[in-house]
Amino acid sequence: MKTTDCQRDGGAVGEGESAGFGRLARILADESWRQREFPIARRKVYLAHAGVCPLPFRVQEAIRRYADEASSGDQEAVVSERFLQETREVAAAFLGSTPEEIAWVGPTSSALSVVAGGLLWKAGESVVVYYDDYPTAVYPWMAMAERGVEVRRVMPRQWGQIEVEDVLARVDASTRLVALASCHYVSGWRLDHVALGRALRARGVGFCLDAIQTLGAFPIEAGSVDYLAADAHKWLLGPCGAGILHVRRECQEALRPSAWGWHSIECPNFITQPELVWRRDARRYEPGTANLLGLVGLRAALDLLGEIGMEAIGAELLRKRAWLVPELEARGYRVANAAAAPGRASAILSLDRPGTDMARVYERLARSGVVTSLRADRAGKPYVRLSPHFYNTDAELRHMLAHLD
Repeated sequence: MKTTDCQRDGGAVGEGESAGFGRLARILADESWRQREFPIARRKVYLAHAGVCPLPFRVQEAIRRYADEASSGDQEAVVSERFLQETREVAAAFLGSTPEEIAWVGPTSSALSVVAGGLLWKAGESVVVYYDDYPTAVYPWMAMAERGVEVRRVMPRQWGQIEVEDVLARVDASTRLVALASCHYVSGWRLDHVALGRALRARGVGFCLDAIQTLGAFPIEAGSVDYLAADAHKWLLGPCGAGILHVRRECQEALRPSAWGWHSIECPNFITQPELVWRRDARRYEPGTANLLGLVGLRAALDLLGEIGMEAIGAELLRKRAWLVPELEARGYRVANAAAAPGRASAILSLDRPGTDMARVYERLARSGVVTSLRADRAGKPYVRLSPHFYNTDAELRHMLAHLD
């Protein structure tokens, strides 16, 4: 395929990171402050952020204040257009994107469906996916088979461990798009989305990234992808259904909106116009009233993460992983991708142990106040999945270790 003009270099991510390391150290050292910021820490050791996060106090308060004000009048009037624009700017800064490339379309599955359904596919084109990704990252592309699109599977040498060359081996002149997750939801392997994005752009192939298992945990460079989607309810520490869709400016004309409404199409004074004229930025993918309550919570979560900085958060998550893996292995547990290099490792640690009923381990941890996730691979093999966030302390992790056996 020929290279299109749908390309741009990525920007830098995050500022003031050194101050963030200091703030993070303070949170972890001051238990009263940590429990105030994260109320869940008063009752449980919450190690399931790869599933659905508990809300931090400031997110809860932001939502409560909005709900209180919204009960007294017009819900939309509580949130100004300036607030919504500033929230786009904050989200864009997290991604190394621009506000004009950010759309609010709800959960990750909705955002990926916007991309899958909005591309004008031609029969015979192909899309490359990984069938063992989370279903949300696969189903929208499988559905394109109805349009004559060939759905190709990446075949990594190890389960849940995709390398750039594995993807490129499935790309040819017919390939329109590669659609993958930034981090596997069970194996915890992080995709090198920057290197892959550059390689695909050089070949004129589009790249869509499901970033829900990375955004809020590690820095993301949206400039290396064409489309990116992530809901807020995992590592971003925000409410459900308050997701981010990034559509690179150069790709917006090629991605047709698949929903129509007053917000995405020009209608001055709410008067229907004789022609459909789409907004000139990513707001064209927002047909109607935004999830204002969700966006208020998302903004509070983004502000919290921004005060610390993604570099500091990512480094802390890798520090936790570095000492947890040998502790788990010393107890006879196998950790998926235990030897992954820092650039491919994440804060997702999926455990199994020969001869051990992992469902009982999961239940035992739950009885001891430790919240984890129980997941399985395609063959049905169960894993206990740990996914601590930056605010979890080493003492909490030791408590978890003490109750594994």
